[in-house]
Amino acid sequence: MEEVEEEVAEELPLESAGQMLRRVRNEQGLTIGEIAEKTRIPTRHLDAIENGEFTKLPARTYAIGFSRTYAQVLGLDESEVADLVRGELAPKEDSVPGYLMSFEPGDPGKVPSRGLAWATAIAALVLMIGAGSYFAQRSGIGIGPDPIVADVGEMDGPQVGQIQGEQVAETTQAITSDGQVAFTALEDGVWVRFYDTDGRRLMEKQMAAGERFEIPLEAESPRIWTGRPDAFAITIDGRPVPKLAEEESVMRDVVISAEALLARNDGSGAIVNN
Repeated sequence: MEEVEEEVAEELPLESAGQMLRRVRNEQGLTIGEIAEKTRIPTRHLDAIENGEFTKLPARTYAIGFSRTYAQVLGLDESEVADLVRGELAPKEDSVPGYLMSFEPGDPGKVPSRGLAWATAIAALVLMIGAGSYFAQRSGIGIGPDPIVADVGEMDGPQVGQIQGEQVAETTQAITSDGQVAFTALEDGVWVRFYDTDGRRLMEKQMAAGERFEIPLEAESPRIWTGRPDAFAITIDGRPVPKLAEEESVMRDVVISAEALLARNDGSGAIVNN
């Protein structure tokens, strides 16, 4: 009987990363808003982490990186929390390939029945006939309204540009030029040096995947030196912005203040280098 109880105890689910973070936060008497202020991570992302809803975050890297930062503020083991998050993400990532491979050619038990195949063929034929009739009517001279394509073609360049400009403005409007800049490593062993305009080193190391570094707000004209600008995700006040580059290249003395990063991607092609 005791052996059965021990086996049941061993099979009980362990505390998730989000549950651990919430528990310790409550034990320390901190609110989610106070954590957001300390980490500069939006409260909606912190709520998602505590609830284990990692799909609400921009990407897997953000889930791990934000969890590391959250754990650091609470004084927890960052690596332990990051490993828990990776473990929780793994089943969700593995579920997609499993679904795609659920139908395997050559498996008689998974081959559609003959009746279903005939029904599918008939439905496809009906759709083809209907589509042919529709286009035949639309191609007749003087019959029906003008093609919809003509309406789209009549929209001139300035109108399209105005719509796109409004969308970009809406996205960047919420990001301020004095916001908190953070770099999150997308791969293991990525070397980087962060320093200010006087050459004073802010941080230099080989960062682990998911590891996050916040540029000190008081740093004057902060800069980066790395050979893997493509291996860093960048956020300003928790909002993702484009990478410095999409492929490997040596970048040195590139200004990475919030203002400079926004200028790089404001559509004007401005690049702040020194």
